[in-house]
Amino acid sequence: MASLGDPNKNKVIVISLLTAACLLGDSMLYIVLPIHWQAVGLDSLWEVGILLSVNRIVRLPLNPLVGWLYGRMSSRNGILLAGVLATCTTLSYSVAKGFVLWLLLRCIWGLAWSFLRLGAYFTILEVSNDTNRGYYMGLYNGLYRLGSLGGMLLGGVLADQYGIGFTAIFFGAITFLAIPFAYQLLSNSSKHTNTENKSLDVQALFTMNVFWTLMTGLFIAAVYQGVFVSTLSYLIQVHNSANTLIFGVSLGAASLAGVLQALRWGWEPWLAPWFGRLSDGWFGRRAMLTVSLTLAALLFLLIPAQLPVGIWLVVILAVLLTATILTTVIDAIACDVACCSPQKAFMTSYALAIDIGAALGPLIGYALNDSWGPYAIYWGISGGLFILAAKWIFWPIDIYKKAVQL
Repeated sequence: MASLGDPNKNKVIVISLLTAACLLGDSMLYIVLPIHWQAVGLDSLWEVGILLSVNRIVRLPLNPLVGWLYGRMSSRNGILLAGVLATCTTLSYSVAKGFVLWLLLRCIWGLAWSFLRLGAYFTILEVSNDTNRGYYMGLYNGLYRLGSLGGMLLGGVLADQYGIGFTAIFFGAITFLAIPFAYQLLSNSSKHTNTENKSLDVQALFTMNVFWTLMTGLFIAAVYQGVFVSTLSYLIQVHNSANTLIFGVSLGAASLAGVLQALRWGWEPWLAPWFGRLSDGWFGRRAMLTVSLTLAALLFLLIPAQLPVGIWLVVILAVLLTATILTTVIDAIACDVACCSPQKAFMTSYALAIDIGAALGPLIGYALNDSWGPYAIYWGISGGLFILAAKWIFWPIDIYKKAVQL
């Protein structure tokens, strides 16, 4: 926990932990619904697929609306509203029956997540500067993922033992108890007006900083939040059809994929802030981004290689590590660019780009797998990462060097 003398860090931690509490119910569903779908009144597994993806799809039109609302309300009020919505949806999972009601609840959760994420972005912009922006973004990204870790690991165990109703009530109660805690510790920040720095060339800002930051964020989200997460268990099954023995325990593809993802969420609270602080220092965000993009491109080239299982799993873990680095650094760069542009409009566009990438990733991944084989998408990802790395190496930023530390 941050010291009493560091209120800005305290604020980031509080928002991160509230976001983690709100994520418990959502993350639990990714483990529980594919198994207990009949218990909640669903008729088929395809309905499960729609319910687990509609919250992302609905955010595409909702992000601009939420960004507009944040121009008329403070970050604290928006984040607390998200906490109330997340509590209501999680508690409702315990009694909801039928596809239509579940679809409505998942859309409401999508709205809550838009409020949470944009509120966190705006708050970090308010409390950070060039010397700590990467650290605060890494702190946020690392801590809120504890909700994903707890929701999936604990949610699966509780649902198997006590049912989805008890699990939803338990997680909903945790989210509810986090709201007054956050209310007391979050100051009432100002509204986010659509101001603009007139000293900068707006056209040059759009064609360089804004466009390539959005495209890089979109591609990274498509790769890691979309393709890699959705195809990891399939990839493990294709590469090694037999169960994998780890510390004497035989794991199938789905279980091994879950363990690998859990390892990432377990290390992020420590590594994401560390990488963020490194980007704040002498290494710099642009250099860190280009090195990480190049490393990730090389690692994705190794995925199709017929390596021994142990070495191949190390490659997968290294890919997950690059996800931690790239997500933290590109989020920090987005905040850098937002400081030199209309903040509300840019961060809303950035959140929209992330959601588009996350939504398109699974669709593109499985389409290429069906058409050109199971490894085609990873060759394409590697090529795209190399192109982005080259772009960031040779991208001229002279007119922004005093305004943006990249």
